[in-house]
Amino acid sequence: MKIPFSPPHIDQDVINEVMDTLQSGWITTGPKVRLLEQMSAEMTGVQHALCVNSWTSGALLTYKWLGVGPGDEVIMPAYTYAATALSVMHAGARPVMVDVLDDFTVDPQKIKQAITERTKAILVVDIGGWPCDYEAIRNVAEGEEARKLFSPANDIQKQFGRPIVIADAAHSLGATYNGKPAALGADITIVSLHAVKNITTAEGGVICLNLPVPFDNETVYKWMKLNSLNGQTADALTKSQSGKWRYDIVSLGMKINMPDVCAAIGVAQMRKYKSELLPERKRIFEHYKQFFQNKEWAIMPAYQDENRQSSYHLFLLRIKGITEAQRDKMIQIISETGASVNVHFVPMPMLTLFKENGYDIKDYPVAYRNYAAEISLPVYTQLTDEQCSFIEEQVALAYNAVV
Repeated sequence: MKIPFSPPHIDQDVINEVMDTLQSGWITTGPKVRLLEQMSAEMTGVQHALCVNSWTSGALLTYKWLGVGPGDEVIMPAYTYAATALSVMHAGARPVMVDVLDDFTVDPQKIKQAITERTKAILVVDIGGWPCDYEAIRNVAEGEEARKLFSPANDIQKQFGRPIVIADAAHSLGATYNGKPAALGADITIVSLHAVKNITTAEGGVICLNLPVPFDNETVYKWMKLNSLNGQTADALTKSQSGKWRYDIVSLGMKINMPDVCAAIGVAQMRKYKSELLPERKRIFEHYKQFFQNKEWAIMPAYQDENRQSSYHLFLLRIKGITEAQRDKMIQIISETGASVNVHFVPMPMLTLFKENGYDIKDYPVAYRNYAAEISLPVYTQLTDEQCSFIEEQVALAYNAVV
């Protein structure tokens, strides 16, 4: 049975929304982007959200606003996709990697141990849609020790008086923490709208602003919007209006805006996300749970407890007691049946770029242990119960074949 891993949710509503944009005569940044920003702000509980063309672009713009650069450090988990660290390196700063907990989220105590006078930000990751322990993380970031060590280099950093907490919420749109949107756990949350995410714009991202007093989130939103469009005072839609041609360039901005034709996909999906798409993803999680919870060799991913609820992005199944080589063999066996499975992720210290920069996976034993046993199962709205059952059976057969 041929089962793809993560096709996008493209239904007639999505097609109609994109066609509406194509036929409107305006396809770059305009009303659809603004609508998606409003929807994103409502979904995440923040005051203002800015759409950009990728998660990475959103991170770079955030560092630009914060003034993160050469000589600075940003703490992050070793277990995440490489973009988390690459964005920091592009800004000229140094990623400081720390180990994770058994549930794949960053270890708050490891963060505390890693803070130095060079630390400007703590970048946490909601792996698979499962929120970090934001209360513990904020206690570290806002604690007396972190404040004493913090060495601000500009007025924005002085107003914080501590490392800023940034959430890599590439996977976790719709997740909750203590009954509220998980995005409210951080000062700034950056969402990915890449093609394989729960909500997609083909490529894209959203910066969600939850800045504390004395910051004015609307003012920061306007600064970021300006600097996502080359530092230009009038966007293309404004300039297209009769007599509105004049503009100025007032800052060294970037060109990372999202076009309406992409935003249209996200708008259509967002309208039914909570009512249809998210419940369908939960259905698949529950299907897998029913099968694997009775297998003594299966370690279920965390996706719901008294404080947190996942966005059901990735089902991070782990196989108890196997080696990395055995895991790889299981994936090969499963793939030969036509069912696609994956691994999320190769820990960054195992990748060539980071090894060449001095990172060693031996320093992150929990990250490696989780990785070596992990197999990601398909989760998407079109996946049927029959297909779920087939995947489950193939995983069990593959396990029996390698142990």
